[in-house]
Amino acid sequence: MLKNAMKKLILGATGSIGSSLAKKIVNDGGEVHLVGRDEVNLSNLAKEVNATYTVCDVLEENFSDKIFDDLRNTPINGLAYCVGSIDLKPIKITKKSDYMQSFNLNLISAVEVIRKATDSLKQNKGSIVLFSTVAVRRGFTNHSIVSSAKGAVEGLTVSLAAELAPNIRVNCIAPSLTKSKISNFILKNEKMADSIAKMHPLKRLGEGSDSSSVANFLLSDNSSWITGQILGVDGGRSSLT
Repeated sequence: MLKNAMKKLILGATGSIGSSLAKKIVNDGGEVHLVGRDEVNLSNLAKEVNATYTVCDVLEENFSDKIFDDLRNTPINGLAYCVGSIDLKPIKITKKSDYMQSFNLNLISAVEVIRKATDSLKQNKGSIVLFSTVAVRRGFTNHSIVSSAKGAVEGLTVSLAAELAPNIRVNCIAPSLTKSKISNFILKNEKMADSIAKMHPLKRLGEGSDSSSVANFLLSDNSSWITGQILGVDGGRSSLT
């Protein structure tokens, strides 16, 4: 693999959406640089898709320096921040630290890596894809932590879409509950999982491939006239229930 081949940068690469996205990009003939915390899973995925990678935690100070040290002299034309969290608590028992950590993970770290990537993305007419949640548009009990942080991500999306146009497109995907490691604490209860699936007009839970297909489209030239959009990938839950 050529060191200076154009790549798409995927953070949260070992998650259900991030890993699926990496495979789709590579299957379409593209190249990726993967970022995640779990070195074993990350290296295995990198071998599978013949990718470079960086092991780091986006909550670490100056984490993006490590990524771009590894990407030195490598142009990028896409960035997908597939990092997320599901922190559900009644507001009575929340703490300031709950909100601060969620904002740091979902918003502030996204801003940091975008800031570092902007010059390369601008030079290569790149695309940025961020991730929100259906819970921003629909009011769900006990979701104040994640909904606040992801609502900020949606605000960031439209602001950056205006600021970075016409050279960089910025869009956001807002999934409903998707089968993944971070949602396992909810979905391991089969009755609960079935009940939640039935709340969606399409009567199933999301798969990583549902959102990654849309992300792959938004990162590609096929979406060259789309920016500043929040796209629901939610089985109809945001608008039909």
